[in-house]
Amino acid sequence: MRLTKILLLPLLTLALISCDNGNDDNTEIDAPATYEFTRNGESTVSFTGQTTRIQMASELISAMMDFDNSTEELLLEMYRNETASGGDANPFENPALNEATKNIKGKVAASTYYFSSNTQLSAEIKNQFEAWISAQIDEVFPNENTLAESGQPGQIADGSSTRYVNAKGFEYNQLVGKSLIGALMADQMLNNYLSTTVLDAGTNREDNNNGTLAEGSNYTNMEHKWDEAYGYLFGTATDLANPMPTLGQDDDFLNKYLGRVDGDDDFAGIAQETFDAFKLGRAAIEAGAYDVRDEQAQIIRENISIVIAVRAVYYLESGKNGLEESSPDYGAVFHDLSEAYGFLYSLQFTRVPGSDSPYLSTEEINGMLAQLEAGNGLWDIEPSVLGEMSETIAAQFEFTIEQAAN
Repeated sequence: MRLTKILLLPLLTLALISCDNGNDDNTEIDAPATYEFTRNGESTVSFTGQTTRIQMASELISAMMDFDNSTEELLLEMYRNETASGGDANPFENPALNEATKNIKGKVAASTYYFSSNTQLSAEIKNQFEAWISAQIDEVFPNENTLAESGQPGQIADGSSTRYVNAKGFEYNQLVGKSLIGALMADQMLNNYLSTTVLDAGTNREDNNNGTLAEGSNYTNMEHKWDEAYGYLFGTATDLANPMPTLGQDDDFLNKYLGRVDGDDDFAGIAQETFDAFKLGRAAIEAGAYDVRDEQAQIIRENISIVIAVRAVYYLESGKNGLEESSPDYGAVFHDLSEAYGFLYSLQFTRVPGSDSPYLSTEEINGMLAQLEAGNGLWDIEPSVLGEMSETIAAQFEFTIEQAAN
């Protein structure tokens, strides 16, 4: 854990290391100011697939609230993008997405490290998103103009906003959106592209040392894998090479919440440290300095895991505090706890640095989600139960509930 009180140590952008490229000489690694890397005057950076999936996910979440135009077939097609199989051939507003061969579903719970030997769990998680999507159409849409109450889906006021919940008080669009942060973005980043299993697959090290490029490309396979991890965090930034000025504004997934956590004084600096680790790790790949590369991957794993955990506690505590008021605003409480549910779900895709495991296992997460869903769900949940969940999460990290709840 790199946080104490939570004070982040500055990341060195200049390192003297011994390279694992057959050369025992110390090599100087100077990370660039921005995420720009070139070969023969042309960029070697590419993560278009990640940008596409973030954009697809954004349109899906928006369409889940389009009561006038969305259908189950359309929403599932946005998740699956199986245009060759029929259905809504052009489900996206962005024409480029309709032409894309990428999809969201194929990369959900699909990391090499966590799911290559657990295909059953991967399938269950993929199907869970489909179940939430279908339930939005089957349960919530027909009750758009019905007042929600315990056991009854419908609308519920949240100040000047209107929330649309299921019979247990959950917003399916929040469950899908916040759970994708872990199941898609974090899992692919932390447990796939930054994993040595993927970075060093096959002849990747030899090819990288020799400057052997991927067929038809200006990058080595190893460079590309690292870039793909970067793309799940910064793939829709206004300036892809210099994303920090608009951090938190470029998508509603990891980018947004890294910005939110960085904006808390207790965690200030976590975003710059993460960006610096991406830059230095990429520069280390060019230098063949794989120990430095792997050190940066561990920093990224820890920081992204912290972001997910902090937001889970933040929303649990917001819901708890709302329920403890003399006249709870149930719309606001249910909105917070729907977001908490998604961040809790995402915790199973985090990764303890230097280990093979998430900070909280799937079994532990499922136990907490079952508590939220028990009986009439959020209509019945006790504040003390939410507090216990916060304690369980914070105990796995070096931050306090008070720091996360700010």
